[in-house]
Amino acid sequence: MKSTSHGEYLTRITKGGFVNCFLVREDDGFTLVDTMLPKSEKGILEAAESLGAPIVRIALTHAHQDHAGSVDALKAALPDAEVLITARDARFLAGDKTLEPDEAVDGKPRGSWITLETEPTRLIGPGERVGSLEVISSPGHTPGHVAFLDTRDRTLIAGDSWVTLGGVSIPSRANPRFPLVWFGTGNRPQAFGSAKALRALDPSRLAVGHGKVVESPGAAMDRAIAKAS
Repeated sequence: MKSTSHGEYLTRITKGGFVNCFLVREDDGFTLVDTMLPKSEKGILEAAESLGAPIVRIALTHAHQDHAGSVDALKAALPDAEVLITARDARFLAGDKTLEPDEAVDGKPRGSWITLETEPTRLIGPGERVGSLEVISSPGHTPGHVAFLDTRDRTLIAGDSWVTLGGVSIPSRANPRFPLVWFGTGNRPQAFGSAKALRALDPSRLAVGHGKVVESPGAAMDRAIAKAS
C-alpha cells in the first residue's frame, strides 16, 4: 500500500491506485473514510501509526465490499472506534439485499456486497457532521451512498459517486478505461443527478474510491457531466 498527503488534512491510502481509502486528520485523531477490500487492515493501521495519530472513527460512503471489506478486522483492532454509515446501506451490511420499489431499477442490487459482524455505532444522514466532515447525500451507486465534504478546506470525498481512474468520470455512463464502477451502479439516472449535485458544491479537491486525488477539479467535473448528459 502507498500513502500520499493532499492538503493539510487528507491522506490517501491506495492499493496500486485501483482502490482507495482516506485518513482525515481531526483534533482527536483520524476519521477513516472507507476501508478498502478485506485484508487491508494492516496497511491502514500502519499508515495511521506512521502519521502519529489513532483512528477514532470509521465512516463508510457505502456498503460495497471494496469500501467496507476491512471493517470487522479494523473494529477488532480498534474496539473503541465508532463505525458510521447510513441507515439504508446498513441494511446491506446486515445481510438484507432487498430493494425498495423506487430503488429496483432492474430488480436487483448491483455490485459486490459483504455481510459484516460489526454493527454501526451511529447511523448518519445528510447534513450531519462526522468530525469536520459534512455528510452529503449522493444515492445512485447504492441507495444509501453518501459523500463527505471537509468544511475546513472543501475537500470532497465522493466514494463511488465520481471516478478518476481512467480519467474523471461519472458512473452513470461506462468509462471504457475503467468500467467497474459503472457495472456496480444500481440506479444510473440517480447517480448522474448526485454527481451534478456534488459538482455544485464547488469542491477544492476531489477524492474518490478509485483513482487519484484531483486538485481544483471543477473543469474536469464539468467536462464529465457534459459527456454523460
